[in-house]
Parts: sequence; structure tokens; C-alpha cells
Amino acid sequence: MATPANVHDLAVAGSLLHVDEAVVHGDSGYRGIARWCETPGVTWMVAIPPGKRRLLAPGSAKAVAERAKSSVRAKVAHPFRVITRQFGHMKARYRGLAKNTAQLTTLFALSNLWMVRHTLQVG
Repeated sequence: MATPANVHDLAVAGSLLHVDEAVVHGDSGYRGIARWCETPGVTWMVAIPPGKRRLLAPGSAKAVAERAKSSVRAKVAHPFRVITRQFGHMKARYRGLAKNTAQLTTLFALSNLWMVRHTLQVG
């Protein structure tokens, strides 16, 4: 979902959830999401900021849990890396919300194809 720049991600996060989602992972930018989205049955797994994560004792239960959270987020962040690095989409030029949404939808579809390109190659 594309929104104007003055709308925070937290404001629309609840409307993006499907009915059967029980656990939602987010980076430290989603701190406070439980106050914004009162969705019953949803557990929010929000990471602590990187500066605080570095202060955790290596191998502690909290450090292991934060590492697991970051592992899930890394898989989700990969399409964004493809869009910025492979396709060069660093900034969005405002051409209207509908056109920007269409461009982002196309870029994410292409990033999915890019990530499975070796599987799709014939011969």
C-alpha cells in the first residue's frame, strides 16, 4: 500500500493484515505498534534498536531472540534491496499517488522475478 509522505506506517499497518496472521515481525521503526493496532490474536515481534542490541550479552536469551527476529526481517527486506540496487530506485519522484503505486507494484513484481531468475532459466 502506498500512502502520502505525511502518513506513518503505523497508521495503516493494521489494515494490511490478513485474517489468519498471528505473528507480525517489524524493525525498531514499529515500536509502539500495539498501541496503534489493537488487532486481537496478533503478536507483534518488534526488534529493539541496533544500538541497544549491541549492548546485549552474546548468547543470552534476549540476544538469541533478537537474532531470530532479525533473521526473519532479513528475508522480508531482500526485495527492497533488489529494487534499490538492481533497479536503481533510490527515490520516488512524486507523480501522483496512483502512478507511484503502480510503479512500486511493478518493481516488486519484477524483484520477485529477479530473485527466482535462476529457477526460471531454461537450458
